[in-house]
Amino acid sequence: MTNTRNPNPNGDRRVSDAAPIDPPLSGVGVNGVDRPLLGIALMIATTLIFSLQDGISRHLAEQYNVMIVVTIRYWFFVVLVIALGMFKQGGVRRVAKSHYPVLQVIRGLVLVTEICLAVAAFTEIGLVNFHAIFASYPLVLAALSAPFLGERVGWRRWSAITAGFTGVIIALNPTNMIFGLDILLPIGCAVLFAIYGILTRLVARHDTPETSFFWTGITGGIAVTLIAPFFWELPEGGNWLFMALLCLTSVGGHFMLIKSFAVTEASTVQPFAYFSIIFASAVGVLVFGEILHAHIIIGGSVIVAAGLFTLQRTKKVNAQPRI
Repeated sequence: MTNTRNPNPNGDRRVSDAAPIDPPLSGVGVNGVDRPLLGIALMIATTLIFSLQDGISRHLAEQYNVMIVVTIRYWFFVVLVIALGMFKQGGVRRVAKSHYPVLQVIRGLVLVTEICLAVAAFTEIGLVNFHAIFASYPLVLAALSAPFLGERVGWRRWSAITAGFTGVIIALNPTNMIFGLDILLPIGCAVLFAIYGILTRLVARHDTPETSFFWTGITGGIAVTLIAPFFWELPEGGNWLFMALLCLTSVGGHFMLIKSFAVTEASTVQPFAYFSIIFASAVGVLVFGEILHAHIIIGGSVIVAAGLFTLQRTKKVNAQPRI
C-alpha cells in the first residue's frame, strides 16, 4: 500500500504499495527528454491514485482480512509482470535472469511483508496517522545508505535525519498516547520500505528495472498464495468492484510513476511524492471520518521538511564531481 510510499524504476521511493522504482537523483528522464512540469503533474497524479488505492485497501481489509486484499492484488500483479515479460525481447526467461536471485527473493519478501503491515495499519490507526509516520522512510533510507551502500552522509543530512525522527515523536504525541503494538506498524513499514530501497539499489547495479519488477511480483505472489488459504474468504457482491478498482489503481499508479521518471529528473519529481500525505489524509478524513490532530500536522510537517532537505542535499552531493 504501498502503498504513499516514494516511487522509482531502478531503486525506490514509494507512494503506496506495490512495486516502487528508484532512479538516480540526477540526469534527465529515462527517454533523454526533460519536461519538468509534465513530470511533476504525473507525480502528483500518482500520489492521488495511490492514496485512493490505500483507501480502497482499508475498506476491503475492514470487510474481510488483510491477506485476501493483498493476495488478490498480487495475483493481478503476477499476471501483469508475466504479460509484460512476454512482450520483451527474449521473453520471460530473459527478464527473469538475475545476477542476484537471493537478494531479489529477499527484497520481494520484504516488500510484500511491508504491504501487509501497511494495510493492517490502515485499519488499526487510520490513513492520517499511518502516512504522517510512514513519511519518515526516506530518512531511514538515508541513514541506512551509509553503512550498507557506502554512501557518505554528512553532518547536514544527519541533522535532518535527527530532526525528522523528532517529527515522528511529535506525531506520536507520547504525552497523550498509550503506546501499543499498533503504533509499531507504521514504524515497521518505514524501516521495511527503507530496507527494500537499499536492496533495490544493490540489485540495480547489474539487474535491469524490468528484472527487479518481475521478481517483486513473482516472489510476493508465491508468498501470499502459500499463506492465503489459511485466511481465505470470497469477496461478495459490490466488493468485487472494489477489488477490481484496487488492481486498476495499482497498475495505473505505477504506470503514471514510470511515466513521470521518463520525462524528467527523478530529483525534480521526488519531493512531490509528499503530496501523498495530503491526499491520503483527505481520504481518511472525508471517507472514514478520521481526525486530523495538531500534533500530526506539526510532526508530519517536520518530517516532510527534513525529507525535502535530505533530498536536496543528496542531489547537491551527487552533482559534485568525483575525484
